[in-house]
Amino acid sequence: MNDTASIEHPTSLTGGDFTEAVEPWRLFAAWFEEAKRAEPINPDAMAVATVDASGLPNVRMVLLKGFDERGFVFYTNLGSVKAAELEGAPKAALTFYWKALQRQVRARGTVEAVSAAEADAYFASRSRMAQIGAWASKQSAALESRMAFEKAIAQYTAKFALGTVPRPQFWSGYRIVPVEIEFWQERLFRLHDRVVFRQGDAGTWSKTRLYP
Repeated sequence: MNDTASIEHPTSLTGGDFTEAVEPWRLFAAWFEEAKRAEPINPDAMAVATVDASGLPNVRMVLLKGFDERGFVFYTNLGSVKAAELEGAPKAALTFYWKALQRQVRARGTVEAVSAAEADAYFASRSRMAQIGAWASKQSAALESRMAFEKAIAQYTAKFALGTVPRPQFWSGYRIVPVEIEFWQERLFRLHDRVVFRQGDAGTWSKTRLYP
């Protein structure tokens, strides 16, 4: 993000100033569609921050696998560090940064598990090798060697040689239910645009424009 080069981006909602948006979800959907066209690799990548039992923050990149007015969804091994931290402190923050568009979206809120039906539907949509990988990976656990991992992949490939691959009970998803969503657009000379939406009673959103 430099001070001398920037692209002026009209909002995809109205063709005008994105700061005029009255709620966050249509704006996020518009920006996400633009990101999918502009970003060559993983426009759905988002950094998700959690905290451990001592309150020490932890952050990692995951892939957004769905969103609607209920929140942002991602999937993981339930034995992973992130899952353990979310079970202990079910709150999280996330950030998208789309370099090609010079845009950032941040959100934070509570976290809830997706339903079994949602997890089953998404797991069924994955490639077969990704499904097998979910069975073979003890995510976040110590791995003695790459060969050990490949051996586990081979074992599960043989086990599920015929028919569909079922979803492991230790693999599911989480939904980050935001109470706050902030949109940031880079402008020349670091005179950026920032708007934050905060959720109030009855699901209504208030909007505040922020200094950059």
